[in-house]
Amino acid sequence: MRVLVTGGAGFIGSHVVEALTARGHEPVALDALLPTAHGGGTPELPQADWVYGDVRDPDVARRALHGVDAVCHQAAMVGLGKDFTDAAAYVGANDLGTAVLLSAMAEAGVARLVLAGSMVVYGEGRYDCPRHGTVRPGPRAERDLAAGRFEPRCPVCGAELAPGLVAESAAADPRNVYATTKLAQEHLSAAWARCTGGRAVALRYHNVYGPRMPRDTPYAGVASLFRSALARGEAPRVFEDGGQRRDFVHVRDVAAANVTALEALGEREPGALTAYNTGSGEPHTVGEMATALATAHGGPPPVVTGEYRLGDVRHITADSTRLRTDLGWKPEVGFGEGMAEFAGAALRR
Repeated sequence: MRVLVTGGAGFIGSHVVEALTARGHEPVALDALLPTAHGGGTPELPQADWVYGDVRDPDVARRALHGVDAVCHQAAMVGLGKDFTDAAAYVGANDLGTAVLLSAMAEAGVARLVLAGSMVVYGEGRYDCPRHGTVRPGPRAERDLAAGRFEPRCPVCGAELAPGLVAESAAADPRNVYATTKLAQEHLSAAWARCTGGRAVALRYHNVYGPRMPRDTPYAGVASLFRSALARGEAPRVFEDGGQRRDFVHVRDVAAANVTALEALGEREPGALTAYNTGSGEPHTVGEMATALATAHGGPPPVVTGEYRLGDVRHITADSTRLRTDLGWKPEVGFGEGMAEFAGAALRR
């Protein structure tokens, strides 16, 4: 298949381009090379047909879709950002960009889409109360965070909660601007599928890490921030108490999931979007990840700061059984192996 990869020069997109090529597909990469993602430089680009431009430009989107059979939509503004003043930039990059792309796909008759989604759409993860079963705590109060009370409590009785795995059937509850835009991307894609008879899959990525992550940017993930600190000879600064649970999944496994989903699209129900959690299945705390990176890098050990960010969630780890069962995908890179590789991998400036 000839496959358009938006954001094809980016961290995940470049790995998707390489995975498509390895599977015998013909990737077309679209990227605007924005400074927030690439630092104003020209990254090393994988082998592909290239279209340089912004997916928010309808003419660029039409040109990139010429002769294309399917789309892997990776282009997005990622991370929690600096503060709410980033809101318009997130909505423009993620939601307007997706709307323009889907409109051009409808016009061109391209009916297959794999969307880069995110587990952030769930908000806090699954929690079980010993008295009230599964509950969904609300956003954590700033007074609790400032006092070092980081764990959510049962919204009914205030008891301690046990975190668990979130399934795709859980209700969405985005807690920040980025999360809200990622959920809107899914809704737009589902509307496109219903209106056009297209087939769509949303891969809800967990914390993706690996070679080519951007360096020294507030829009990078926590793994990149820690790795950037180590590259400067500094200790990783771990927020809260380091006990936040996440699922760190290697970028090559995420790229493989994209190709697997793309190849299965022909068997999906037309006119619908299916969401799949995409994680390693190995939950670890942020503190564990920082320690593993620092040890493998040979740098200073992490410093637990007690700092916090409003909009962050405490625990979010999801169940990726559906992706493994439905599509036969499974991650290949374990936590220890992946962190050891990442500790020595080059980052993008």
